[in-house]
Amino acid sequence: MAKAVKRAFVCNECGADYPRWQGQCTACHAWNTITEVRIASTPAAARNERFSGYAGDSGVSKVQKLSEISLEALPRFSTGFKELDLVLGGGMVPGSAILIGGSPGAGKSTLLLQTLCKLAVGMKTLYVTGEESLQQVAMRAHRLGLPTDELNMLSETSIEQICLTASQEKPRVMVIDSIQVMHMADVQSSPGSVAQVRESAAYLTRFAKTQGVAIIMVGHVTKDGTLAGPKVLEHCIDCSIMLDGDSDSRFRTLRSHKNRFGAVNELGVFAMTEQGLREVSNPSAIFLSRGEEMTPGSSVMVVWEGTRPLLVEIQALVDHSMMSNPRRVAVGLEQNRLAILLAVLHRHGGLQMADQDVFVNVVGGVKVSETSADLALMLAMVSSLRDRTLPKDLVVFGEVGLAGEIRPVPSGQERITEAAKHGFRRAIVPQANVPKKAPENMQIFGVKKLADALAILEEL
Repeated sequence: MAKAVKRAFVCNECGADYPRWQGQCTACHAWNTITEVRIASTPAAARNERFSGYAGDSGVSKVQKLSEISLEALPRFSTGFKELDLVLGGGMVPGSAILIGGSPGAGKSTLLLQTLCKLAVGMKTLYVTGEESLQQVAMRAHRLGLPTDELNMLSETSIEQICLTASQEKPRVMVIDSIQVMHMADVQSSPGSVAQVRESAAYLTRFAKTQGVAIIMVGHVTKDGTLAGPKVLEHCIDCSIMLDGDSDSRFRTLRSHKNRFGAVNELGVFAMTEQGLREVSNPSAIFLSRGEEMTPGSSVMVVWEGTRPLLVEIQALVDHSMMSNPRRVAVGLEQNRLAILLAVLHRHGGLQMADQDVFVNVVGGVKVSETSADLALMLAMVSSLRDRTLPKDLVVFGEVGLAGEIRPVPSGQERITEAAKHGFRRAIVPQANVPKKAPENMQIFGVKKLADALAILEEL
């Protein structure tokens, strides 16, 4: 039976669809970005034959009760990296579609090559490369000292051919590196365009669900740090994770932005070495690498990342401004939040910084978005303003309201326990977060208002 060809007009910038061609896209207002796309609709019989095994031998879907669906058929399996398992929600789920993005040189291909070499020892895997030759991948694996005897490789950019080969090889895990260079024959546009990325990702996701293959797709990022391609790319996949890291730092952070099988905002930390990426079992030790001599303007806070606490050092520098409009610079924190805390500190703490430049930085490049860092930030600014050093064994966390009240934060007990494990012996926390039984050899100060915290700071 001949394929029925459908025509659509799609904007290459935003992915908007139109019934006919026009010069300007009314969605993103870009000119000359609408191109014709021809989509061949495959007959139902051909689709069932192509993806046989989805709903039995007949290939016909049937209605089932939710209680009748067995969960034993989808057991998670480990990737070989505990940090990666944590970000994925406890391991990889068969039939899941995972998208990993990151800036060039962050280590996406290196991490996936290490993962598949480990998994290939106990299961069948397939690494599909479209950007590099097989010799280049082999050279990297040899340089990293990875076991390469069991890993299957394929150099291909056609989605139809990749799925046909995968249906014959039947791997349990397949990597697509990268989705921006893949193409489908039925889509009349160049690889990397909105239409090609959208149709390729949808085809691979459907193949993963029907065949029970866990597919990991590598995605490029734009200059502003977002994933390249249409937004529907993140909607159709099950898990979206980002690998971040500065070029001058050896540490990489892996964070989940979407996960249908676990918690979001989970954080995994890796270190880039000559032997590839290595897990960091104690991330708090990285961000607490302070010197022996303490300086004013430094405090330690406990932030909650995903399902675990993380100790981070925050620094503040308050200096007399030589400008009519003092500067307010925040790195790793929200700029508007800093302005609010300065106003609260003036109104309810009696400290005037209107003529001072205020610079705030979170050590280690961590981006803190939760409000539990409010109290630690304010005490760091007070320490810098008064040129008084905070105790080295002091940890602080708590949300500060506009009326100067100290509000409790979630998981207060776990934060205090994590601080005690790293040798902190004193803590300033909201009164509602004071545990009934404090950790051994740890003194906890519960505060209800900002004035209470400033009074305790005078006594320390």
